[in-house]
Amino acid sequence: MVATSSPACHCHGCGPDSHSDSVAELPWWRQAAVRLLFVCGVLLAAAYVVAWLVPSWADWVMVVPLTVAGLPVLRRAGIAAIGGTPFSIEMLMSVAIIGAIAIGAWDEAAMVVFLFLVGESLEGLAARQARAGIRALTDLLPKQAWRRQDGHWVEVLAATLRAGDVVLVRPGDRLPVDGEIVVGRGGLDEAPVTGESMPRQVSPGDAVFAGTINLESVLEVRATGDVADNTMARIVRLVEQAQQAKAPTARFIDRLARWYTPAVVAVAALVMVGPPLLAGQDWGQWFYKGLALLLIGCPCALVISTPAAIAAGLAAGARRGLLMKGGAVLERLAAVTRVAFDKTGTLTAGRPQVTDVLADDGDEDRWLAVAAGVSVGSGHPVAVAIRAYAAAGAVTPLAIEDAAALPGQGSCGRWGGAAVFLGAVAAARQNVPVAGEWSAAAERWAGDGKTVSVLVVADRVVLVIALRDGLRRDAVAGIDHLRRLGIGAEMLTGDQRVAAEAVGGPLRMRVHAALLPAEKLALVRGWQAEGAVVAKVGDGINDAPALAAADIGIAMGGGSEIALETADAAILHGRVDDVAAMIVLARRTMANIRQNVALALGLKALFLVTTIAGLTGLWPAVLADTGATVLVTLNALRLLRK
Repeated sequence: MVATSSPACHCHGCGPDSHSDSVAELPWWRQAAVRLLFVCGVLLAAAYVVAWLVPSWADWVMVVPLTVAGLPVLRRAGIAAIGGTPFSIEMLMSVAIIGAIAIGAWDEAAMVVFLFLVGESLEGLAARQARAGIRALTDLLPKQAWRRQDGHWVEVLAATLRAGDVVLVRPGDRLPVDGEIVVGRGGLDEAPVTGESMPRQVSPGDAVFAGTINLESVLEVRATGDVADNTMARIVRLVEQAQQAKAPTARFIDRLARWYTPAVVAVAALVMVGPPLLAGQDWGQWFYKGLALLLIGCPCALVISTPAAIAAGLAAGARRGLLMKGGAVLERLAAVTRVAFDKTGTLTAGRPQVTDVLADDGDEDRWLAVAAGVSVGSGHPVAVAIRAYAAAGAVTPLAIEDAAALPGQGSCGRWGGAAVFLGAVAAARQNVPVAGEWSAAAERWAGDGKTVSVLVVADRVVLVIALRDGLRRDAVAGIDHLRRLGIGAEMLTGDQRVAAEAVGGPLRMRVHAALLPAEKLALVRGWQAEGAVVAKVGDGINDAPALAAADIGIAMGGGSEIALETADAAILHGRVDDVAAMIVLARRTMANIRQNVALALGLKALFLVTTIAGLTGLWPAVLADTGATVLVTLNALRLLRK
């Protein structure tokens, strides 16, 4: 929501019904405030025509628009007062209207009500734009889906899909659920969700999520969760909850408004009675000025300045896959001076990739086919990487007899009557000679921080394979972006220094390796003691103590439920550069808040002076308050456009 009620000010459009789902989904022209504005405008125009034709009726013809538009304002003022908010804008408007009528300013009273309704309608439209940024996410999901039932495909409502259902996704269709590919290969356009311009190639076993577009071939997808609990739905719920959580700045503005509004009422009362009593000035003139001051002093624009910007900032982040749990997180992110990264799965892709291969007899493809064959039944990341490397080279895995996994060691089987083993060097050395070219290569690659596996056939090492968890594609650019923002970046990892330095070297970042969880925690605490504001980026599970101790915990690739639930913020698309993007967005949001507060207070100060000087009256005062409120809301909505 963009506006929030406070004990000090009941803002335009901030009533109990103004943000309900049913109202939010109505077209703008069917909103109650817009309809009332239209009726009031027609009646006011008619009243001015009649007053021009028959001047003696000028005051009486204003009764109709005043009654139609003024009674709802009086009613809401009474409800707010009974509810413990006596200094609401409706109450100040009511006092000004009654006072204007009392001094015979009927036409100005009518104009005050009309301008108030204009501001209320415009603010409501601006608020709808911020909420639309979140609702647009849910519009990415299709309403219908094809589900397999009793061997047939049946078209059903997507909302009825449940975990375990298999759905058919045709080329051009959007995926209705989070799931995994069962049948089919092809490209998925994830740009509507992730902003990634290049399609992602998927095959059986790959995880996919709702809202992406199938580009090429028919896919069968098994749902891994209900539609109501897919990634998109969780994002929407988290952002809605975050928008309800007040930031420290918002709480400060609310506390300010608690004494600000009574102070304005007191000043207005002094203006009304002070000059006439002390200097014999005209009562009517100063009573009129005091009414104008009441309207100028309403803190609605001031109170809405912070939640409007925070709501827009959170919505803009969610549309880019940057989730932040509330305004307090935004504020702390804007102040971050140091970011501590985990290594595996954060700076790296989290999946080992084959980097080097050495065949004993030079026949790399033959032995790679054996290695891929013996690893077929294993889901170990190393085995998966070896099969992927073989597939990329068009090498077909050979059939291996009696293939089996050896926990903690590798895989084994028989090929052509000979025993086959694929696994760790330490396990292989128990059964084969240590000397040889393979041993030197293994030691050299291990010294470079790589994982080394060997293929042993008939007690002879025939193939040595080196693997490394490679950097994410944007890791270098992401760390450089942080440096340009003046933010330090360091790596905290439990891996050995050789492996950590192999990743940290290309990134030119300081590496802290071989750390226990308590040591990571101590480093974070030490930086904070030095005055740093620390963000910790990791998976949200393994680094729990450091994530909890940091000023901000950020889950990388946070599409999983556990990451979304535990971190202060989450980067859904696994891009390192999104850490810097999140901080930039937070800084822009805080700058927007400062601009809004300056706008709200500046306009009030200007019209305060002109009213005391007699240059402006009641309707310009309402225009000042309405204009300030609309300006700060529209300024906040600029965050949605970038």
